[in-house]
Amino acid sequence: MNSEANSVIYLSHGGGPLPLLGDKGHEGMINVLREITPTLIKPSAILVISAHWEENKPTITSAAFPSLLYDYYGFPKEAYEIKYPAPGAPELANTIFNLLAAAGIEAELDERRGFDHGLFVPLTLMYPAANIPCVQLSLVNSLQPEVHIKMGKALADLRKENILVIGSGFSFHNLNAFFAPSTPQSRAMNHAFEQWLIDTCSNPSLTEVEREQRLVQWERAPAARYCHPREEHLLPLHVCYGVAGTAARTVIEFEIMGKLASAYCW
Repeated sequence: MNSEANSVIYLSHGGGPLPLLGDKGHEGMINVLREITPTLIKPSAILVISAHWEENKPTITSAAFPSLLYDYYGFPKEAYEIKYPAPGAPELANTIFNLLAAAGIEAELDERRGFDHGLFVPLTLMYPAANIPCVQLSLVNSLQPEVHIKMGKALADLRKENILVIGSGFSFHNLNAFFAPSTPQSRAMNHAFEQWLIDTCSNPSLTEVEREQRLVQWERAPAARYCHPREEHLLPLHVCYGVAGTAARTVIEFEIMGKLASAYCW
């Protein structure tokens, strides 16, 4: 991978805290995240767009030392003892707020909200020292793809800085399917959507108008609503594409809990 090109990454972050609890079904994902990090220039700060935070307008964590939100339930005690004491980045939060405002997007700063597992799970694997300042940006609860692409476009200037932008979601997010028996039909649907997503995000022969239109109309993709009954885990990808504005340079495929998933680097 070209380290200078990978300032924007969409990750599939797995099931809750399971990647940090030694779950065998997450070994492929764990290896991918650990392998990505050495290809990157160490960022001065990290912006994470998490699938696990929705507000009625884009909202940005602005605390100097955010706490952790254990936003999952039913896991062993150690899942609620995970630590990731990364500092916040209030100055970056203000920069993001101003970039969104300059694009005509009303946003909000939130000094109270902590980091959810969409941030601390992948970053524990990628940057375990927890010494890089972090900011989280929410999704907008209308879940409109064009809104999230526009958010990303407003933040494109972050690429001029040493800021790593991470969209933390999951390219396959049908929770019922993870616990149902795998069938030839379910595997075919999972594969069909993944192939569509890979082609959409990385095919250099598509124009950016075509690529954006496909992402806006993602529900037309094969097995789209099987793979995403609700789209909150896909939309961080739309923000990432908006920031990058071009075909992904690198696509990484792997399995999580028996399902095909993917990550994209720009």
